[in-house]
Amino acid sequence: MQFSGRTRKKLRLAGDQRNACYPHSLQFYLQPPTENISLTEFESLAFDRVKLLKAIENLGVSYVKGTEQYQSKLEAEIRKLKFSYRENLEDEYEPRRRDHISHFILRLAYCQSEDLRRWFIQQEMDLLRFRFSILPKDKVQSFLKDTHLHFEAISDEEKTLREQDIMASSPSLSGVRWESESVYKVPFADALDLFRGRKVYLEDGFAYVPLKDIVAIILNEFRATLSKALALTARSLPAVQSDERLQPLLSHLSHSYTGQDYSTQKSTGKISLDQIDSLSTKSFPPCMRQLHKALRENHHLRHGGRMQYGLFLKGIGLTLEQALQFWKQEFIKGKMDPDKFDKGYSYNIRHSFGKEGKRTDYTPFSCMKIILTNPPSQGDFHGCPFRHSDAELLKQKMQTYKIPASGISQVDDCGFSLNHPNQFFFESQRILTGGKDIKKEASHPETPQHKPSTQKTKDATSALASLDSSLEMDLEGLEDYFSK
Repeated sequence: MQFSGRTRKKLRLAGDQRNACYPHSLQFYLQPPTENISLTEFESLAFDRVKLLKAIENLGVSYVKGTEQYQSKLEAEIRKLKFSYRENLEDEYEPRRRDHISHFILRLAYCQSEDLRRWFIQQEMDLLRFRFSILPKDKVQSFLKDTHLHFEAISDEEKTLREQDIMASSPSLSGVRWESESVYKVPFADALDLFRGRKVYLEDGFAYVPLKDIVAIILNEFRATLSKALALTARSLPAVQSDERLQPLLSHLSHSYTGQDYSTQKSTGKISLDQIDSLSTKSFPPCMRQLHKALRENHHLRHGGRMQYGLFLKGIGLTLEQALQFWKQEFIKGKMDPDKFDKGYSYNIRHSFGKEGKRTDYTPFSCMKIILTNPPSQGDFHGCPFRHSDAELLKQKMQTYKIPASGISQVDDCGFSLNHPNQFFFESQRILTGGKDIKKEASHPETPQHKPSTQKTKDATSALASLDSSLEMDLEGLEDYFSK
């Protein structure tokens, strides 16, 4: 695949040639593209593919994979981004071409670390699973042949001969019309996962796998093929990165965040400084709650912490004037001279609001940016607790947040689609306020607040446990991407 700044010459192929290039709406991406494309198209295809994979990740957590809702929403996302998804559609060459090229572009971006490779493989597998699930039965054998998977459907006579054994060994066939179900004869070594789960009939070194279960074997083959390809791509990456046109783009792609940037919010100016302590225990994600606690205790944060926490506060509605007052009051408590703060720190705060320097209006950090950039060192409090903290210490911290032990253990096995600290905050407020706007409380610093009723306290604690568990689920949901 070559790149140029000039307009790409469209590849003109006759109908049969176009079909031969991409015979199916899904593929194993065994051959890299060879045509010339412009840098503009390179970038456009790459970002569309990232958006698709992020959508797959989010839908996989919000809905049960394979359900009607999941299928319809994923199909809508694929259609919107103009990728291939279904057989027998007219003029599918261009969507399939986009799918082919964009996959290989993202290989370059996501081969750079084990975490990135793991995430990329998982999303591509989910995409293949969806496409295979809507592949017409009469196209399955052709697809298997084109991807060099030598699994042959057994004859009707052979199927009838082994009907009772296969039906008894394959739970997926429950409630399925046997006559219409295809069964494939697969080497035993290719069906180990089904064998471990006692979900397949074995005879003479072969597994007899129903069509409903063959997808598990296909996905295993795809995972192995793609994993090997990514490792080979990583070895040749230095040659690609030497191209100054591609290196910045590929680096940005692997760390890109495609959701809301939370740079401008309707809630700007709607929270008071007196609310921050209360909000930190009700609606802050653990990463920000940790920073707030450290700031209150030490009256200081290092630069990484100030950037991460300061932009978060900006995103939830703190104005520039409030931010200057908040940080100054806290740093003065740490025996810092007010003049020193004005000279050394206020400039950075104004800079983050786009009032100094290049006038860039900085946006709050996403989970991905927090996890993948500027890891904390000794004495730092920024970063992601689920990535940068010891597991036992993290569990202890969750206990101090009054999350029950059952909730903490549940977190270890669940995933939840949150990928931004500010998203956590606004989802928390939406739940706690019933969808109403954040109410700015009047400032009465010397008037003691009334103690909430027992029922309200229980409700708040329950909501807090649910929300904190949600964020843990969120970053566990990123586990395929970041840790294992």
